[in-house]
Amino acid sequence: MRKQALVSNNYYHIFNRGVEKRKIFLNGNDYLRFLESMREFNNVKPIFSLHLHNQLKKKGVVGVGHLQEKELVEIICYCLNPNHFHFILKQIAENGISEFMKRIGGGYTNYFNCKYKRSGVLFQGKFKSVHIKTNAHLLYLSLYVNKNHNIHGYGNGIWEFSSLPDYIGKRKDNLCDMSVILEKFKDPKDYADFASKNALYMKEKKEDEKYLLE
Repeated sequence: MRKQALVSNNYYHIFNRGVEKRKIFLNGNDYLRFLESMREFNNVKPIFSLHLHNQLKKKGVVGVGHLQEKELVEIICYCLNPNHFHFILKQIAENGISEFMKRIGGGYTNYFNCKYKRSGVLFQGKFKSVHIKTNAHLLYLSLYVNKNHNIHGYGNGIWEFSSLPDYIGKRKDNLCDMSVILEKFKDPKDYADFASKNALYMKEKKEDEKYLLE
């Protein structure tokens, strides 16, 4: 049990990595499967099997009504890296973040273990959470998460398995609620300029991540 309960209508930086720092995404399909889990498991109603859920959707059993169900969390931004991930989440249902992460972690581990013929845990213990208490912290953490792939030196381009393309107007997806961040900027280009100016500094200061994570 966590030392402090996660509070509804509050924002949290959520992160975890593969056990023994192992890679948890081995190809593009793995990333896409994880993103699908983020989308489909974010519902107060339980989804016991993503495969079964998708089969029911194809048959029309699960449709628009499902999409209108209450979500567990608001996904503000995310970044999936080869051996770890980062989210910023707002909890909107009681115990929503813990339930959301339990579903994602269990479902993706089952998928990964079946696909790659392995067994055992995939993630390094329970997910880590940091309470975001100020608007300034939320703003800078959005940049830290959106640009995390670059900050860790995986590449210099726009990483498709993050929410950065949505924030800078290069892609339109409905996975994230970007309003709380983008309302501070004139337009996506303004956010892109902010990201460009500050990401290099964050990369240079990567060894001093304590400020960003607390």
